[in-house]
Amino acid sequence: MKLLIAVIQDKDSNRLSNALIKEGFRATKLASTGGFLRAGNTTFLIGIEDDRVQGALDVIRSSCKVRDQLVTPVSPVSGAADSYIPFPVEVQVGGAAVFVLPVERFEHF
Repeated sequence: MKLLIAVIQDKDSNRLSNALIKEGFRATKLASTGGFLRAGNTTFLIGIEDDRVQGALDVIRSSCKVRDQLVTPVSPVSGAADSYIPFPVEVQVGGAAVFVLPVERFEHF
C-alpha cells in the first residue's frame, strides 16, 4: 500500500477531484498555501494499493496542467524602496508535486 500526497494549484482542484472519483479513487482534500507565490493550493491524500499507483498518477498528470502566469515581485525590505519599481515576471505555475510514500499499516474503523 502507498500514500500519494499531491500538491496542486487550486485551479486544478475540482477537475482532479472529479477525475479521481470517475476512476474510482478515494481522496481527502486539504487546503494549503504555497511558499513561493503565497497562492492557494490543494493537497490531496490518496491511500492506494501498489498496483493502482500508476493509474492514479496518470489521472493526476492529465488533470493538472502547467501554465505561465505573470507575478509582481515583492518590494525589498531594506534599502531604497522609494525608487523600487517592480516589473511583472512570468513564472510557471500549476502541475502537481506528488510524493509516493510506503504505508506500513492502515486501519479503518
